[in-house]
Order: sequence, then C-alpha cells, then structure tokens
Amino acid sequence: MFKLRLFILLSSFICAQSVIADVDLNNVNLNNLGDDHPIELKSIPLLQSLKNDNQQLQFHAPYVHELKNRYKVRTLFVESQNLPIIDIQLTFNAGSARDEEVASGLYGVANMAAQLLDEGTEEYTANQIASAFEAVGAQFSVKAYRDMFIVKLRVLSDPKKLEPALSMLLEVLNHSTFKQSSIHLMLTNTQVGQKQVQENPSRMMNIQFYRALYGKHPYAEPITGTQRSISKITPLELKQFSDQFLVAQNMNIAITGQLNSKEALKLSERITSHLKQGEKAKPLTQPIDKSSFDIRHMAFNSSQAHVIMGHLGNTRFDSDRLALEVANQMFGGTGFNSVLMKELRVKRGYTYGAYSSFSFSQVPGTFSLSYSTKQDQLLDSIQVAHRALVDFVKQPIDQKQLQETKAGMLRAFPNNYSSNANINAQLGSMGFYNQTADYLNEYPRLLEKLTAQDVQNAIQKHLHPERLTIIVVNDKLDKKALEIILNQNLAPQAPILAPPSIEQMPKTIITPPAKEVIDVPVSFPNDAPASI
Repeated sequence: MFKLRLFILLSSFICAQSVIADVDLNNVNLNNLGDDHPIELKSIPLLQSLKNDNQQLQFHAPYVHELKNRYKVRTLFVESQNLPIIDIQLTFNAGSARDEEVASGLYGVANMAAQLLDEGTEEYTANQIASAFEAVGAQFSVKAYRDMFIVKLRVLSDPKKLEPALSMLLEVLNHSTFKQSSIHLMLTNTQVGQKQVQENPSRMMNIQFYRALYGKHPYAEPITGTQRSISKITPLELKQFSDQFLVAQNMNIAITGQLNSKEALKLSERITSHLKQGEKAKPLTQPIDKSSFDIRHMAFNSSQAHVIMGHLGNTRFDSDRLALEVANQMFGGTGFNSVLMKELRVKRGYTYGAYSSFSFSQVPGTFSLSYSTKQDQLLDSIQVAHRALVDFVKQPIDQKQLQETKAGMLRAFPNNYSSNANINAQLGSMGFYNQTADYLNEYPRLLEKLTAQDVQNAIQKHLHPERLTIIVVNDKLDKKALEIILNQNLAPQAPILAPPSIEQMPKTIITPPAKEVIDVPVSFPNDAPASI
C-alpha cells in the first residue's frame, strides 16, 4: 500500500513538473483558458504570483518606536501582529563589571544574583514562582554578562496570561530573598564547574587573557567569579546589588509583539512605576593599554598548543566600529576566505580553524585571534599568524574581498530581525548602548557607503601588532625565541615562512577549537548578547 501511494505521489509530481516546464508565464492569456485545461487553470495563477513575489522579494527592517516613557526610562518597541505573543526585555547596567562596587574582591555577585533571582521571595517559593510562569505558558529568564544584567519575559498577549506573568516578574525583581540555602547549592555546583575549567585549556587561556589585558579593571575577572570570591557572597551582598543596580533608572526596556504603541507605552510605564527608581550606575573606569609584547605561558600537558593573542579594542560607541567589523570579517571571520584561514589552514595546514574577533563594550573591549595547533608547529604558526596581522595593517585593502565581505554581511543582516525574540534582543542592545531608533534601517546604508579607505584607516588606527598580549597553553614554550620572531615580523621586509610542500602537510585533522571561548568556571553564558 505504501509503495502504491509513493508511486502516485511521484507520478503527480512529475506531471506537475511537465506542465510547469511547458508553460511560458510571459505569453499566457489567462482569459482564454477554458475547462479543457484544468491543471493549467489552477497552476498558472499560482506560478505567476510566485514569479512576481520573487521579483519583489526584499527584506525590510522593522519600524522601531521610541516611546516617551514619563519616568524617563528609554523604551523601544516593535509592533508584530503575526503572533499573539509579547516579548519583554529589561536590560540593566549591572553586569559583572559592577561586582566590586558591592565589595572589593567580590567577583561573581551579578552572576549569582541572576542565578538566584527566581529562587524565592518573601511570599513565594522557587517552585511557586516556576509554577506561576508555567501556568500561563510564560518563559522567564535572567542572565548576567560583563556589561549587562538581562531579564526576559515571553508570554501570550492575552491579558489573562500577561497580567499574572508580569506581576510575578515584578515580584521577583522587587522581593527576591537570595536564601542562604540557594547560595550553598550554587557553591556545590561551582566545584564541578571549576574542575571542568581546569581540564579545558581554551577556557583557562581566555581567563588568563582577560586578566592579562585588564589587570585591576572590572572586566578582568570571569563573569561567574572564582571559587574563593563566590564563597564569600552572602544574601546581604546580593540584596545590596539588587537594591543598587536592579532599579528603574538603571535600565532600558525593549518590547516586541502583538500590541500597539499606546499599549506598549502603558506596559512600559507600569513596569517602571512598580520598580524601585534608584539611580543610573556610574561610568566605568578606563583600562590601561600596554605598549609592548606581553607573552605568558600556561603549562598544560597536551599534544595540542592553544594560542590567543590580542590587545584592548574599542568601545561600542566608537565611530569606526562598523569599519572594524568589516575588517574583522576579512581578517579572521568565518569561512575559508579570511586571511587567517588562508595563511594558517589552507596554505600550511597548521590548524583546523583560526578566527579573530572584536568585542565592543561600554569601555574598550578586546581584539583577539585564536587557534590550536600541534606542539611542533607552535612557533612557526605564531610567526605566520602575527605576520598576517602585520601585513593586514600595512598593505592596501583587497577591493574584491572587501566587496564580497560587505555583500555577505548585508545578506546575513536580516537574521538579526528574523524573529520576535531576535528583534527584541536587538532593541535591548540598541537601548543599552544609546543607538538611535532607526539604526536597523540605517545599518545597510552605513555598511554600503564604507569605502576601502575607511576600512584601511580604521585598521591602521586601531590594530596594533606591536603590542600584543599572547597567551600560550601547552607543555612548554621558549619565550625568548618567540619574542625574537615577533620583533622580526615587525622589521621592514621581514621574511615569512613559505607554505610547506604537500608531503610536509599534516596528515591528521587537528581538533577544532571551541567556536566561542567563554571565561566562566561555573556555567557558560555567552558574553555577547545579540547585537549588530
């Protein structure tokens, strides 16, 4: 019976394809079709509409409303009537960079507050809170990053669902008790996480990289803190953090969903009015950059060597940010067309994958490149990677690669607003970093107008191969030899290793590094909330 149905289905498909193939859509008079052509009568209007749709297919960024919240809390809103859902994101200036504003050396306060916020209030237990959200089909989450503390709620737009979910969100934000029993449970989980970090060279490398770059700056320590620091945290410090930073005047609001702008404004003002008002967080201090190489080695018994090198980068507000994003895609972005992948993998087979990245934050973030390789290829691979960076800064931009990169970024751009959740995440980031409400619409134009000279100027201004911090995690490292290689690369006309012959190419595939290395010993939140 199954074979018979399959035969009929395939036959129908073949017949339909035959009809489509024989029909010229441009020369068909639909008025002349009679009952003698039932298949054509039904198929041709549909095909004609698909043809027209294909010609007019364009992606448009959603219109972003800047709502005039009477409490002066910035609120961005996108109306989406397709689904009966509302997404709300409250973004507080209360990431792990604020930990030491509670107490010196008390790293991990923001992350612990995020983990324990819904673990109980004065009136509700953790189970009752979870049941309240579950009863109305709502999704509630809290996460801390370096810059941000983000609270999200997704719920049906039906007031019977929205009202109880919103009430519980406000209850949690205002009255969480951060019980000592919950803290003890988190400390137990931390011990497992610490062991995982110690067994993962990539995570160890990233922790050391941030500490080496930032020194005493608030960005230096892992988001989740250390075993020693979080063991000192008490309910008192968590309550202090909440009262000081999780307040209305220290947040922005993003709303997306089945509302109109008046309803969204009313919703935002209700949220704002039911939170403690408080004050904005103070500006973060500026990190101090280095003026020369800083080479550090972490001993780890492995046949693989893990490498990261970089320096302090730029703020989110830098006018060259978009040009640097384009430059990064060209130098070490995804795909085999990037400079790093060509030099390290395609030409020489030193690694499975090599990538570079910028992080843009309230204060200067990081620029870095990382990869893993065999121990006996370590120094050669660093010479090639570093020299690739030197040449990328000095040599003119490849016009063809620039155009291909910009075109690829434009094609990928609609992914940033492909769903209500993505839109809302973008709104939260735009609100936090003070971007204009029309940024989503302006982005393609800004990207398109970037010239090779714009990108070249940004590269030469902000990339510094002469003052890299380099972390190597492996069995052993000759620091002096590495420093000589780096200085040779900086010299004019410095030679670079020629690609090996096919016989010299490694015959085994090197295990790829983790795509995103996060310096957290307990859980592993992404340190880059959705943003463009």
